[in-house]
Amino acid sequence: MTEAAAHLDLTTTWVGILSLILFVAAYYFIAAEDKFQINKAKPALLAGTGIFMLIGVYYAMNGLDGHRLEHEVELLIYEIAGIFFFLMVAMTYIEAMIDRGVFSALRYNLVSKGYSYKKLFWVTGLLAFFISPVADNLTTALILSTVLITIDKENKAFLVPGAINIVVAANAGGAWSPFGDITTLMVWVDGKGAFNEFLYLFPASILGWYVTAFLLSRFVPEGKPPFNAEEKKAVILEGGKQIIGLFALTIVLAVVSHQVLHLPAMWGMMFGLALLKMYVYYINQNSGPTKLNAFSWIAHIENDTLLFFFGILAAVGGLHFLGFLEYFTALYDKFGPTSVNIGVGFLSSVVDNVPVMSAVLKAEPNMGAFAKEQWMLVTLTAGVGGSLISFGSAAGVGVMGKLQGIYTFSSHMKYAWTILVGYIISIAVWYFQFIVLHIG
Repeated sequence: MTEAAAHLDLTTTWVGILSLILFVAAYYFIAAEDKFQINKAKPALLAGTGIFMLIGVYYAMNGLDGHRLEHEVELLIYEIAGIFFFLMVAMTYIEAMIDRGVFSALRYNLVSKGYSYKKLFWVTGLLAFFISPVADNLTTALILSTVLITIDKENKAFLVPGAINIVVAANAGGAWSPFGDITTLMVWVDGKGAFNEFLYLFPASILGWYVTAFLLSRFVPEGKPPFNAEEKKAVILEGGKQIIGLFALTIVLAVVSHQVLHLPAMWGMMFGLALLKMYVYYINQNSGPTKLNAFSWIAHIENDTLLFFFGILAAVGGLHFLGFLEYFTALYDKFGPTSVNIGVGFLSSVVDNVPVMSAVLKAEPNMGAFAKEQWMLVTLTAGVGGSLISFGSAAGVGVMGKLQGIYTFSSHMKYAWTILVGYIISIAVWYFQFIVLHIG
C-alpha cells in the first residue's frame, strides 16, 4: 500500500458526506431523546456501526486494501473495550452496594439529620468534587446520583439541579488529577504534563464549580425531603462494608495496573470483579439462608449507557478514520493554542471529551512556547467543557442513565447557562495564574 493510500482523506467523497449526515442525524435524535421517546443508545449505536459499514462498502467498491480498515477497527475495539469493561465493573459494584443498602443507609443518615434540600445539594456537590480525583468522575457521579435519587425520588426541582451539580463537580474535580478522568489520564500517560502540574488546575476547577453551584443553588427548593420520624433506621446489610472496601481496592488496582504493571486500567477492574465474585462465594458458604448473586447485580447495570459509549466512540472513530478530525493542526496554526483550546471545551460538550482529547493528542498540534501550560488548559477545558451538555462527558451520560426521565438533555439545557458562567470563570482563573507566573 502506498503512503498516499495509507492517509486517504475521504471527507469530500460520498462515504464521508453520508457518514457525516448519519452522525449529525444520530446526534439530533440523542439530543431530542425526550421528544421522540427513543433511548440515546439506539441512534448512537446505529451511527457508530453504520459509519464503518459504509466505509467497508466504499473500500470494497474501490478495490482498496481493507487491511488498514481492519487494523483501525481492531485498535478502536481495544479502546472501546477498555472503557466498556471498566464501566461495567464500576456499575456492578454500585448495584452491589445498592443491594446491600449502602446508599439507603447514607440517605437515612443525611435526611435524619434534618438537612434541607439546599444543604444536601452542597454536601453531594462537595463530595463529588473531592471524590472524583481518586475514584474518577464517572464512578463518583454514579455513586452520588444514586444517593440523590434515594433522598427524594419525586422532587424534580431538587433532583435536576442536584444532578447537574454532581456532574459539574465530578468533572471539575476530575480535571485536576491524572486519575480523575479518562482525558486527564490520556494527557498524563502521553507525557504532556507531570503529576504535580495537574494540581495547577485546582484553583480554576474549584472556583468554576463553586460559581456554577452557587447559581444553581438559587433554583433548589426550600424545605426538607420527606422523613418519617418512625421510619426504620436503614442499615448496611451483611457484606456491604466489605464490598465498599473491595470497591476502593478495585480502584487502586486499576491505577496500579496502568501505572505500575503496564496493563490496561480495566484489567485491574476486572481483577476487582473477580475478587467481588470470590467474596460472594465465601459469604454464601459461611452465612445464613440469604444468598447473594453477583450475576443479578451485573443484570441490573445500565446496559444502555454502555451501548451508548460503544456507539458514540465508534462513530467518532469512524469520522477520524475518514479525516474529519485531522483539522486540529491547521486550527492551532491559524488561531493560536489558547483560542483553540478554549474551543475544545465547547466541542467536547457536543462530541464527548474522550474522543476529542484523543484527536488533539493524535494531531500533535503546536502549543507554542508555553506548551505545558497549554496542555493543562486543554485538559481543563475538555473536562469542564464536557459538562456544558448532558452527554458531553462520561459522568453526564452515567447520570442520565441513573436518573432516566429526570435528568435529560432538555432539563440540563435549562440550566446550562450556569455551567457556561463557571466555565468562563475557570478559564479566567487559569489565565490569571498564567499571567502571574510568566508575565507578572
